[in-house]
Amino acid sequence: QVQLVESGGGLVQTGGSLRLSCAASGRTFSTYAMGWFRQAPGKEREFVAAITWSGGSTIYANSVKGRFTISRDNAKNTVYLQMNSLKPEDTAVYYCATPKPRTTYSLTSTSGYDYWGQGTQVTVSS
Repeated sequence: QVQLVESGGGLVQTGGSLRLSCAASGRTFSTYAMGWFRQAPGKEREFVAAITWSGGSTIYANSVKGRFTISRDNAKNTVYLQMNSLKPEDTAVYYCATPKPRTTYSLTSTSGYDYWGQGTQVTVSS
């Protein structure tokens, strides 16, 4: 049974920072890429960032590039999302996810992921 548990969300002012964590279990974490997505009220879930199994390659949505950093610690089975210079439009529930084995979907597509965490709320006040 794969489990993904996010933490670190909260309320922060514009320009502030938060670090989200996602603890994984039930799958050989170090052999899988990981992704972060977010969903704001009334909107579809959207890609934020992804990282390859080794951490050697990362992908970011244009909206967060230069402000967010994804990283992972395979010894701790944990992936992180450092969020700096937060804006009100970053307000959303943030989810981590692990991709389907041998998926042909891009890491930026929700269709490529089969396990999701419960989400953590990030609220940025103006």
